[in-house]
Amino acid sequence: MIDINSSALIDLLRSERAAGNPELMQHLNEVAEECESSGKSALAVVENFGLFTRQEMLELMAENLGSYVWNPRNQDIERYLIDLLEVNTARTNGVIPIAEQAGELHLAMRHPLDYQVIESLRFILGRPLLAVVCDPDVFENELDRYYPAKEDSIQDIISELGEYQIEEEDVPDEDKANEMPIIKFVDVVIQQAIRDKASDIHFEPFEKNFRIRYRVDGALYEMPQPPRSLATPVISRIKIISGLNISERRRPQDGRIQLRYNGRPVDLRVSCLPTSHGESVVLRVLDRTVVNLQLDSLGIGADVLEKLREIIQLPNGILLVTGPTGSGKTTTLYSALSEINKIEDKILTAEDPVEYDIAGLIQCPINDAVGMTFQKALRAFLRQDPDRILVGEIRDFETAQIAIEASLTGHFVFSTLHTNDAASTVTRLMDIGVEPFLIASSLAGVLAQRLIRRVCPNCKTFYTPTENDLERLNLEPGQVGDRKFCYGKGCEVCNNTGYKGRKALTELMLINDELREMIANSTPANIVRDRACELGMRMLREDGLQAIFNGETTVDEVVRYT
Repeated sequence: MIDINSSALIDLLRSERAAGNPELMQHLNEVAEECESSGKSALAVVENFGLFTRQEMLELMAENLGSYVWNPRNQDIERYLIDLLEVNTARTNGVIPIAEQAGELHLAMRHPLDYQVIESLRFILGRPLLAVVCDPDVFENELDRYYPAKEDSIQDIISELGEYQIEEEDVPDEDKANEMPIIKFVDVVIQQAIRDKASDIHFEPFEKNFRIRYRVDGALYEMPQPPRSLATPVISRIKIISGLNISERRRPQDGRIQLRYNGRPVDLRVSCLPTSHGESVVLRVLDRTVVNLQLDSLGIGADVLEKLREIIQLPNGILLVTGPTGSGKTTTLYSALSEINKIEDKILTAEDPVEYDIAGLIQCPINDAVGMTFQKALRAFLRQDPDRILVGEIRDFETAQIAIEASLTGHFVFSTLHTNDAASTVTRLMDIGVEPFLIASSLAGVLAQRLIRRVCPNCKTFYTPTENDLERLNLEPGQVGDRKFCYGKGCEVCNNTGYKGRKALTELMLINDELREMIANSTPANIVRDRACELGMRMLREDGLQAIFNGETTVDEVVRYT
């Protein structure tokens, strides 16, 4: 659903910038549809479409309001102005009092074109108000600075629950799940996961205990354990808000929760699995503000990044990204698509599921239950006049065959595959039935990758590598020289883990004429790999060693993933 501010901004752009320009008017209609379907702000969608810069839109809004664009530049607002509003009022309405002139109070606003907010506050404060425009990202930082939210922790809620017990066994599950302590507990668990930038939340009932774990930077961390009696009502609560059938406990179910946290949209994908002690539930947290869909932010080496950019600009061919589940394949592909997402190109994606909505892309969710398979989506795509196509995963011969057919008829295809390294991708395609000459003629490149944790910059400590370190990495002292290795001691910034954030380790195999001939002749994968290395391919282990030498990660991480 489109919010008032976005609707007003689109109308403003239509009247002030698109009058007499049918092409721009059409693009703004597409913006409105995207905002309606995705719930994103018009400011973000217009910027992603490349129609206007953010600053141009901010200045247009300010001009329309007879106001100005506020840029705080770390200047302190006078305390008496902040004290004019309660924390809840400021955060709920998305406003910050920033100045007072001639009795008129200037309010920086999250949604400056939402006239209802300003009218409501004019009534509350009983004085003239001026709506001031501010960049939304800057605004949220300043709101947290002046009006910090008091957020309960899981430990606080468990303490409040005390001896809370579910009373009668014959009380309906829905009634238990809608009790206020359960609602508050689930809300706090989800909010803390978003705050800690967790990628997944695991609810795991056992015979005598109920475990909740978060996955942060690829590692699982256990939260304080709630009473076992909360397992059923908590899981029922999650099923209710994700639109699932709470009485069905024998079959797996998948659902979705959409919510807002600190003014930004967050998606949760819900998976329920029946177990011997109740249902195990996993929530996948999809928060666009945590995932930076820019190729430069992935931690890929500059030399590999340059070659990757050359591949994704090709007019036809196939780029495969390989690696195990959770290795960042989808994020890399999204980042690549974001980089080449231009008005003049039509990009279609088939995904299972659609993880992030990207303005300008036509994204189709795969649904096997209704017959919407990768094969059917791909066949339909070829009738939609696309320039570039993303297939979430090549799982079988038919999908691979259609993808190759698309690449050979003037389209560029992006997809993923589950293999251990770049060279074995060719073998995997042959295993599912693709002819070697078709692989050779269509494949442009293969990117194998893993995600490793970065050492926390706040507690990074350097040391001289030990003999054991060198032995684990198969290195000689002469190969290391006087380089220092590092690790994280653990601090508040990284929750005493020693790690903060992740980076990609990559292995990019460019398919040139020599490798094409080897592939067409069904050359074994190890020989193809050796020749690719001779031609300049850096393997995953080598990329990991470089990350250690650069002080980005630890020996444990590189050995674990390569």
